[in-house]
This record gives sequence, structure tokens and C-alpha cells, in this order.
Amino acid sequence: MTTTGLPGDVHRLFADGGEGRRLSVALPSGGVVWPDPGYLQRYATRRPALWLSDAPVTGELWARLRADHAGSGLWPLLLEDSTQPWSAGQIAPEPVSEIDFYDPAAFMAEVWSDWVNKQDDESALEDLAPYGRYSPGLAAAGRLVADPGAVADRYARILADGSRLLGLVAVDRGADALAAIGWQGALYHNEWTAPLAAVLRSWEDRFGVRLVGLGFNTLDLSVAAPPTTSRHAAQLAAEHWSFCPDAVLQGPGTLAGYAEQLRSTQTWSFWWD
Repeated sequence: MTTTGLPGDVHRLFADGGEGRRLSVALPSGGVVWPDPGYLQRYATRRPALWLSDAPVTGELWARLRADHAGSGLWPLLLEDSTQPWSAGQIAPEPVSEIDFYDPAAFMAEVWSDWVNKQDDESALEDLAPYGRYSPGLAAAGRLVADPGAVADRYARILADGSRLLGLVAVDRGADALAAIGWQGALYHNEWTAPLAAVLRSWEDRFGVRLVGLGFNTLDLSVAAPPTTSRHAAQLAAEHWSFCPDAVLQGPGTLAGYAEQLRSTQTWSFWWD
């Protein structure tokens, strides 16, 4: 490993071979993970989806790699171990360029409308109070209470409990890693990952969110600009419901209850059945 360029086969993650990229952080042992063969045929690509460490890593290593992202072009992820899709190569990345086709507000409105139209009992809409039948749209941006990178580093040190592998994904911003890695944890909520990545981009911009960890059907985010008022948190809770209904309905059960959990918290976690 040198202090310039990219080590081993990491350069294969980039379409241009990583030209001009530098990684100043020494990596543990690991190797690239290729997409499912069916994906390779569909998209006629010959690039791996991510680089994966052989053993769990520390939060300190994640933080150093996160700080190095501007020069390396590699976004780090703390990935759950064992029988995960990335360990078995059963992944189907979506082109990052497709994220541009999705508008977070339109995605939210579509999810909201589809759910409402499937309800036979009007009382079910009480779970979405105070909004009910109509989506309130995107919440206003929050105010930064800390540097987003520093908040992400702190969360990484919590998540890295001795069981998380390191994943590196060649993307310009962390939100895009969701599509580039071929994550399908929300498959039964939404067939495509690109619109979820579009929502993450919007949260990066409005709430200082950073993608820190992934599991089979879980997502861990740090938050540097959380809502601080009940009204702001309620509208953001509506976004979270559109993004991951299970987090609300199987948690507090109502938007109002979930909103109170969002006030001033600097971590968001999602899970899908």
C-alpha cells in the first residue's frame, strides 16, 4: 500500500480505473464484490459493485475513510456481516444516473396516495394525523447543530461494535451508495432503490444526513440538522413514513408519536419487513 493511488483491485470500482484518485488510508485485507451475473448481462458492465473487508473494522477507520472521500471517491459503509447479499454476491446495482430521474416530493406524494387509496376503512387514516388523506410535502430544511462529518464519525464509532464489515463504494456522495451497492432491503416497499437514494440526497442537503451503515433490510443514518419543534418534526415524520412505513407503524404507530422521537435526535434508523 502506498500513500498515493488506489491499492489492490479497488481501482476496478471506477469506470475510468480510478484515474486521479488517491487513498491515503491503509485498508485491511479484503476484495471486490461482483454483482449477480444476471445484472452483468443486463447492463453489460464489467465493474464490481463494492470493495468488502474480510473482517470487521473500527469506527475510527470508517471516520478516516469518510474524511478521505473527497480525494478517493470512495464512500465507506459499515455493513452487517453473516449471510448478507454483499457477502454472497447476490446484488443488482442500479445505475447512479437513474437517481436524477426521481423527485423526492413526487415520490412521497405517490407513496402516500397509493396507500390511502388501498384503505377500506377511513379510520386507518387516523394513523396519518394531522395530515390524513393528503401528503404535506417535504419539510423545511433543519439548522445544523454540528458538522455533518463529525456527527457521522460519532455514529460510526457506535455502530462499529466488532461485527460490521467495511464496504467501499465509488460514488460522489454517500446517498448514491444505496443504488450503487445494489441494496434491496426495501424491495417489498419499493421495487427500485434509486428513488430512495433520491430521498437520501434530499436529506443530505436539508438535514445534514450521512449514510453510515446498512444491513439486509436496515439503514443507519447520522443527522446533523434535526428538527427541534413538534411542527417541524411532524412534517418530517410524514417523509419518514413515505420512505419506510414500517418504522412508523410498527414503532410508535402514529405520525404524532413518531415525530416526538425525531426531535433533536442525531441518528435515524429504518427497517423494512
